[in-house]
Amino acid sequence: MKPLARLAALAGLAVSLAACQSVMPGSVEESGFQPSDKPVTVDTVTANNKLAELARAQHPRILATYGGEYSDPKLERMVAKVVGNLTTVSANPTQAYRITILNSPNVNAFALPGGYLYITRGLLALANDSSEVAAVIAHEMGHVTANHGLARQKLEAEEGLATKVVSDVLGDSPTARVALIRGKLRLAQFSRNQELEADAIGIKSVGEAGYDPYAASRFLQSMSAYTDFRSISGATDASLDFLATHPNTPQRIELAQRLARQFGPPGVGTRDRDSFLAGIDGILYGDTPEEGYVRGNTFLHPKLGVSFSVPDGFIIDNSSAAVTATGPGDMAVRFDGVDLDRKRSLTDYIRSGWVAGLDDASVRQETISGNEAAVAHARADGWQFDIAVIRAGDRVYRLLTAAPAASNALDSVARTVSGSFRLLSASEKAALKPLHIRVVSVQPGQTVGSLAAMMVGVDRKLDLFRVLNALAPVATVSAGDKVKIVTDK
Repeated sequence: MKPLARLAALAGLAVSLAACQSVMPGSVEESGFQPSDKPVTVDTVTANNKLAELARAQHPRILATYGGEYSDPKLERMVAKVVGNLTTVSANPTQAYRITILNSPNVNAFALPGGYLYITRGLLALANDSSEVAAVIAHEMGHVTANHGLARQKLEAEEGLATKVVSDVLGDSPTARVALIRGKLRLAQFSRNQELEADAIGIKSVGEAGYDPYAASRFLQSMSAYTDFRSISGATDASLDFLATHPNTPQRIELAQRLARQFGPPGVGTRDRDSFLAGIDGILYGDTPEEGYVRGNTFLHPKLGVSFSVPDGFIIDNSSAAVTATGPGDMAVRFDGVDLDRKRSLTDYIRSGWVAGLDDASVRQETISGNEAAVAHARADGWQFDIAVIRAGDRVYRLLTAAPAASNALDSVARTVSGSFRLLSASEKAALKPLHIRVVSVQPGQTVGSLAAMMVGVDRKLDLFRVLNALAPVATVSAGDKVKIVTDK
């Protein structure tokens, strides 16, 4: 069992992984696109009613898990235009697709029964033109067209696998019963042959719709570069759901290029870059104020007024239910908060049953950054754990650190993490602002380096600038080019 899963088990979390299938096709014309203030429904769908009903039941859970629907009319119009163009060449043009942009920084896209399509703002921020968005959506439509989801659903039924999304339940926290971990939703993985078949169907659709058929291979390369950027330390990045469910290999990129050549040499088709960049200009990048911000190796929550840091080499993944971080040597950290009666001692709380494998003798009271705290150790199934609970205001915050049983790094990492916990000042909270993608035109004299230096709130600015703009290590920019930067303005 991986360390994050063990942390969940340690804290008494009941977690079930969802299996959301790309199942049946549909289509939507741009004129029928529903704005964000109107819930997506399937009331007008007459075909495949059972599948549509299943999708309608899942839709609110998808929204809760992925931070809700991202409302930006110009962005929605841009994405709806792409979907509308693809449906003109659909193998089943009489059915209805509905597109929802999810308010998640994760890189993901998927489909549900009844023609529900989902794409995250994180994926849109990584793309660089409309043809790349079309390639992603057409791939998901490819699974739909080939009925891969139905085959997967049948297999899951035979194996008795769960097919519903469930809450991430904290036994001692009633308020957490409605909190779903954003980004922990796992879509049913398709076989390699099904992935390649969906690639072939998707690239064919993209080319027939007039888009650049080479967009699929380009975006596969962008995702590969992004995951390399995120995991350069050797830590595992749990946020890249699309890469987790859509295997990305050099062979797959080569095959995508070979399929694209059927439409002609590179340069064929439209990329529709200007329309795309206009659509994503100003899109939220990274985390929301409601969930706090990750700035490098530090997590800061302006509304709760708390902060903590992880050691270099760890990658933080923020969700609505918890903050997790993974690092070298299979180490992991989990941070969350619970409501607790102020009269209850923290040592009694640690001993109250929510910690599996607790070493009772290790429980002791401490003070961390001037706050009342308690710490303890636990062991279970080949793992060792450090538990720190800290009282701040009306909340108790929990920092759980996991390491393999043979690791000698647990104590030093855990003390570094818990020792970094602190309350934010009023000025610090006021200074924290959300990040956005801004599209700027390159001015005479500006370089990749000077443009990257303009970015705020992110680490390794030069590397991230190149990844976001799909620039090779030696690529340059020219005056008049449009590029994406990350800023808090």
